Amino acid sequence: MSEAIKVLLIDDHEMVRMGLVAFLSTEDGIEVVGEACSGAEGLKIAEQTKPDVILMDLVMEGMDGIETTRRMKLIHPEGKVIVLTSFIDDEKVYPVIEAGAFSYILKTARAQEIAQAIRQAYCGQPVLEAQVAGKIMSRFRQRTTEEAPPHEQCTNRELEVLCLLGQGKSNQEIADELYIGIKTVKTHVSNILSKLGVEDRTQAAIYAHRHGISK
Repeated sequence: MSEAIKVLLIDDHEMVRMGLVAFLSTEDGIEVVGEACSGAEGLKIAEQTKPDVILMDLVMEGMDGIETTRRMKLIHPEGKVIVLTSFIDDEKVYPVIEAGAFSYILKTARAQEIAQAIRQAYCGQPVLEAQVAGKIMSRFRQRTTEEAPPHEQCTNRELEVLCLLGQGKSNQEIADELYIGIKTVKTHVSNILSKLGVEDRTQAAIYAHRHGISK
């Protein structure tokens, strides 16, 4: 690297800051350009020094790491925020990631792991502690499921039946067109009503029209 990575430390524990400064000062290509004991102080220093990477504590008196991260991304969007904390609670993980944190590692990480996370963040490669990564993936899958339209739960055959329901076909007509038994059609219709959360075939037909399934 031609230029040293400029790092800002924001942590309300003096011993933590001292330890990080002592270690990082021995690392080639990394320069600590400032340290702050509060979120407010950290924001002021960031405006002055324009750090490449910010090591951010989460639990601090006054402005916490979540709000500091949110404001940091407003005043210095190019800076990569690495959350360095002892906490992996849901109420802290999700908000700080949504606020703009780039990486999330625990204070139990080895010194060389922290240095490597700084270098990776500078290169645009996020680092997430394994438990945090798992939480984020679970939240993503949950949101994906919640946002998916109900008919995506239907099988291909059920979608065919739903399409024909939307065209106003009777059970017998559906059976004839798909070459299946009337009993099978009734089973499919029952499953469709359940998955769509509707009460009858008329509502299912309306749903099919609204979602372009009856064409």
